[in-house]
Order: sequence, then C-alpha cells, then structure tokens
Amino acid sequence: MADRTTQGGTGARSGAAGEGGTPDGIRTFPFPSDLSLSGVGMQVGAMGTGRTWHAEAPLERVHRIDFHVVMLFSEGPVRHMIDFAEYEAAAGDILWIRPGQVHRFSSTDRYRGTVLTMQPGFLPRATVEATGLYRYDLPPLLHPDAGRLAALEHSLAQLEREYVDTTTLPLSLHTSVLRHSLTAFLLRLAHLAASSAEAAREHTDTTFTRFRGAVEKDFATNHSVSAYADALGYSRRTLVRAVRAATGETPKGFIDKRVVLEAKRLLAHTEMPIGRIGVAVGFPDSANFSKFFQQHTGAAPAAFRAELR
Repeated sequence: MADRTTQGGTGARSGAAGEGGTPDGIRTFPFPSDLSLSGVGMQVGAMGTGRTWHAEAPLERVHRIDFHVVMLFSEGPVRHMIDFAEYEAAAGDILWIRPGQVHRFSSTDRYRGTVLTMQPGFLPRATVEATGLYRYDLPPLLHPDAGRLAALEHSLAQLEREYVDTTTLPLSLHTSVLRHSLTAFLLRLAHLAASSAEAAREHTDTTFTRFRGAVEKDFATNHSVSAYADALGYSRRTLVRAVRAATGETPKGFIDKRVVLEAKRLLAHTEMPIGRIGVAVGFPDSANFSKFFQQHTGAAPAAFRAELR
C-alpha cells in the first residue's frame, strides 16, 4: 500500500486550505507533476540557472511544499531557510526538505549540484517507514564524509540515469526500476541523517556535561556564560544550544538555579549571616545578593530563613 499522507506534521504542517492557502497565510504548492518525465512521481536533475523549480511557487518568498526535496550541492555556500531556521550549505552538503515544511530559497542562480524531488505516495509504505521519510526530528542539513558522499553521488547518478531513460522499458517497468533505485539512495540518505542526529546528540551531551561540571566547580565565583564558554573552548551560541537541548533553559538560567540552590542550603542549614552567604555564592555586595535571591525565589533571604524556622 502506498503512503499518501503527510505524516509527522504538526498543525503548521497541515494540508492547504482553499486555493493552496493555510490558516497561517503561507501558500502550499503541490508536486509539479507537469515537469516530471513520463509523469512519474519524482524528478532528478541538475540545479542551475536553467532549472525550472516550480512554475507558480515564489521561490525567494516563504512557502510550503507537499513533497520531498533533496539537494546535493556541488558548490557553496548557499543559505536556505527551512522552518524559519537558516542553514548554510557548502559543496558536498545535502539539504533534505520534507512535505509540509516551510522554506525559502536565496538567490536561485547560486544553487549548483543535483536536486531530487519526490511526491508522497510514489514509494510503498514499507519503504517510507524503512527510510524515515517523515522523521521531522532529523536534521535537514547533512555533512557526509568523503566515503558516504561518494556513495550517495554514485547512487543519485544511477537514479538520474534511470530517470532519463524513458525508451528502453515500458512505463510500468520503468516506474518500478525508479522506485528500486530511489529506495537505494534514500536508505543511504536516511542512514546518514540518523547518524548525524546521533552524533549531534552525543556532542550536545558532552558539551552540557562539561558545562555542568564547570558550573558545579565554579558557580560560587563565576556567573558569566561567556567566561564558561571561553574556558571550555565553545562559542557562546554552541553552549546555549547544548544547555537548551539538555535542560530546556539557558546557560544563565542554569547557573542562577545552582547559585540559588546553594544559597537556600546555607540559609536553611547554617547560622552564617546573610552577607557572608552572599559572598559564599559570588555576591560581595549584600544588597545585590538580596535582590538576586528575591528575584528568583519571590522572598528575601531573611524571610526565606524565617519560614524554615
């Protein structure tokens, strides 16, 4: 049974309303079957100044598509927006845009390489599941190493040869061969995407683990996100992404929570004066410590201590 639904979508990825419109006002464009050889549910060919992408889609404006697009770049860099995040693809990189995703081209005369488009329903459901076609959690920008890139390029070139060969087989057999060749390419692509996601998770985990350890060691004297980033050898942006992925909060929020926890412990379990507790968690000025503590707990340090006693 063929897959004929846009799976994995959220409300923002739902089908078009009216004349290709959606509740958010962004137009959805269908697979351009009129541009496909023999009317099959896929296309593959070169990107460049002579390519017709979609007769009606405003490529350099935000729009939504209901089909798959895979672009393998031979030149770069090229910036491309997918689901309101900007991605920069270099030579050898791959962008995978799934049905229902919002995207926008930069200047189309800069796109070089090979592009594959595929209509939902062209492949059987078992193949759709095996290749993870609707894994919206996987990264759209992929960076294959030399070996994987060579294999993907070879597989895509074979698919293109089969696609343009419309005379040696009857249409039904031609379509079957295309499905098999496309499946081979997509299995390689899906493995790359899953591996990339796992590597990204491991990197995030490592980054956050190192940050968490550094905060535990130095929170009493260091409340600066930039200082932690510099000490660990990460950019501030990388640190923000890793901490947000692991905890759902910012690095500054994570540091502040650790400082507040320590202050609460000292207020509850020691007789230290409030001023000394402030110094112990990195606030030489007692007034600044009281302001910080109240901002994060809703109570002044003295009131918090009194409540516990």
